[in-house]
Amino acid sequence: MTTSDCPSLERHFRGHKDSVTALAFNPAQQQLASCSLDNSLMLWNFHKTVRAFRFLGHTDGVLDLTFSPSGHLVASASRDRSVRLWVPSAVRGTSGEFRAHTGSVRSVHFSPDGHQLVTSSDDKSIKLWSVAKRRFVLTLHGHSNWVRCARFSPDGSQVASCADDKSIKLFDPRTGKCTHTFQESKGHAVNVEWHPSGTCFGAGLSNNVARIYDVRALRVVQHYCSHEGAVNRVAFHPSGNYMLTASQDATMKVLDLLEGRPIFTLQGHEGAITAVAFSPSGEYFASSGIDNQVFVWKTNFDIEDWQSALGEEASSLNETVAELNSPVKCKVDARSALKELQQPNVQVTTVNQPLDKSNSDSENDNVIQYTDRSQTTKKDQVCDCHNKHSAEQNLQAKTINLLKGTVELLEQRMSLLEEKLANLTTK
Repeated sequence: MTTSDCPSLERHFRGHKDSVTALAFNPAQQQLASCSLDNSLMLWNFHKTVRAFRFLGHTDGVLDLTFSPSGHLVASASRDRSVRLWVPSAVRGTSGEFRAHTGSVRSVHFSPDGHQLVTSSDDKSIKLWSVAKRRFVLTLHGHSNWVRCARFSPDGSQVASCADDKSIKLFDPRTGKCTHTFQESKGHAVNVEWHPSGTCFGAGLSNNVARIYDVRALRVVQHYCSHEGAVNRVAFHPSGNYMLTASQDATMKVLDLLEGRPIFTLQGHEGAITAVAFSPSGEYFASSGIDNQVFVWKTNFDIEDWQSALGEEASSLNETVAELNSPVKCKVDARSALKELQQPNVQVTTVNQPLDKSNSDSENDNVIQYTDRSQTTKKDQVCDCHNKHSAEQNLQAKTINLLKGTVELLEQRMSLLEEKLANLTTK
């Protein structure tokens, strides 16, 4: 394997002031969203000339986020016990709030059709929500401890969840009933993600292992003990041939699921890696950690047309066990490349709620924040005079974006009404 086949670091984003907890690529365009314990979400654009956006509204750390299938909405889950919906194109950012949990909300995920959300919480419950109505629909009971994660299957027919009670459960979201329980004897799973085929899912566990569970045979088919710390997140390449794992040991592993072994070890973050995610095309993947940083990597190892393999080789995985000392084809340490990738004068616009004075100072000199303030310094007043004309010109564009966000919400409600009418007609 040549160096060109190894993953390479492409972009480096700094802007969060605390650990980054989750990542999500926009399925509709080249954007990456991140959330953090600093109570904020950030939307990063791949084009260097386009500014980033910071969304404020949560009153405590944000633990998870997800894009809707259309890419027009972002949902976030927080320690403040709320779930928020955001319209990134709208001026004010947020469009709604969901509240029913009595503990920190650990995860949030859209259904494949975008009509529902599933959330998990420290209150030991999993809840389903209607996106159009912004209402609670159903509670999925069964776990006896904090529920770390819950995810819809690719066809929406199942929900997989994991909790600190050392169990991983499968639920039928239509009836709310638990259909199967995988019981762990050692560590507990902290994250679950579905394989693109929908026939299995992966899990990262606190006892340093990653596993893949077959939902047809209802058993573990692949077991990877490739890390020296807890596995915080897993992510599948869109082809289904590879799985990416992020660990407390400050490394990531790329696992070849067809060969059943790790093929790459990746380093670059300073400390534990908290989140990983593949882009919809599989050409890129992102990582984040407790060092407040977000990296975007170019995959490189999927040069062949992976789409032709989807549903063929990847639909049936061979049983395998990989140990800690399993050899890898390549080790990539991106720390030496970070200085070259830092982008000067990255502008970050804060939307929704203005920051406090203590939060307005950027952690990095290369990040500029814009907040709404009634009191300004003399220097700010001079800048205001200079920028007054351009601000007036941008007002019309912002108003149009707000109207677009409103139209998107109305379209969702119309879709729901059409479905109800279709059901009544059928009956």
